[in-house]
Amino acid sequence: MTSDDTYRKLTTLLDERGAAYRVMEHPPEGNTEAVSLHAGYDQRQAAKCIVVMVKVGKKETRYAAIVLPGPKRVDFAKVKALFGGTYASFAPREVAEELAGCPVGSIPPFSFDERLTLVVDPEVLQHPEVFFNAARLDRSIGLATKDYEMIAQPQVEAISQT
Repeated sequence: MTSDDTYRKLTTLLDERGAAYRVMEHPPEGNTEAVSLHAGYDQRQAAKCIVVMVKVGKKETRYAAIVLPGPKRVDFAKVKALFGGTYASFAPREVAEELAGCPVGSIPPFSFDERLTLVVDPEVLQHPEVFFNAARLDRSIGLATKDYEMIAQPQVEAISQT
């Protein structure tokens, strides 16, 4: 699946579900702070998505799409505990991009792959609208938070560093 395929899949899903959203074009950028400045929103409203790998025992590896507020960082100990794992870290870039269907830095806070568990920090849901890269480095989406929760149906857990 290419980045354009994932973008179309995302916007088709939002359209089919009647979501209140807007697409914002900006210079290609994968850094949350820079995108927030280009697109004109507060980075605390940004829903940045990071793919994390969790080792569970010796033979099982699980992957999670971890969604955090723009300025926050993932707490790997919390993610490891959430999955009952023995180790958690960033997924290798090629694995993250395969599971997300787009480049790192443009991963939307949705999961289109059954191997990728979607976990959202509750701080992401505190604003009436969330903003995120739309599977492309040159486009972001502003989406009503209530629509995001209804459509994505994420697991909500405190997973950011305090």
